[in-house]
Amino acid sequence: MSILSVKKVSKTYQSGSRKLTVLDSVNFDIEAGESLAIVGPSGSGKTTLLGLCAGLDSATEGSVILNGNAFEKLSEDQRAAVRNKYVGFIFQNFQLLPTLTALENVMVPLELKKRKDAREKASALLEKVGLGDRLTHYPTQLSGGEQQRVSIARAFANEPKILFADEPTGNLDTETGEMIEDLIFELNKEQGTTLVLVTHDPELAKRTKRIIQIRGGRIQEDTHV
Repeated sequence: MSILSVKKVSKTYQSGSRKLTVLDSVNFDIEAGESLAIVGPSGSGKTTLLGLCAGLDSATEGSVILNGNAFEKLSEDQRAAVRNKYVGFIFQNFQLLPTLTALENVMVPLELKKRKDAREKASALLEKVGLGDRLTHYPTQLSGGEQQRVSIARAFANEPKILFADEPTGNLDTETGEMIEDLIFELNKEQGTTLVLVTHDPELAKRTKRIIQIRGGRIQEDTHV
């Protein structure tokens, strides 16, 4: 069964007097539990597509349906509710709240769900990603790899049905990047989460079961590995 359906999705921006088409009539479905990499050159529309799939942005045309919810029919508040219920997102630049500790950053999605065990759950996740001794540290006190591990713990905190990751190892050294990759796939396997990631790294893409190649805003190839 499809957890995500992308139907004839286009995204255009007005740039002065001309229209810039970033995505052009993109179609695909993702099955629950599938792992998928979206690859392509810079400027091909990968990150834009990921944001549309997660409901972070709206398509100009077409439909994105996540777990039965058609984003184009929802208000911003309704889209946010769907994201909080079903989606985890790992940003390339971490997107941690600087005024919150590692523990508090991971607690945010749990508190939005009014989980009474938010602190315990967040602590356990940070322990799992190797940051049990960094709970009270602020983002500025953490290395890039540590910040990314906090963002992964936060993304998995509400046990999402689908996890989106935008260049999750793009800002990390090779050794740290490999550790982050292992962590994402391990948690993905443990929780049975559908995984969709954008990457420039062919080795990371090969670890998924399916690769979609995008160029010039269109899908050029869709391969099951």
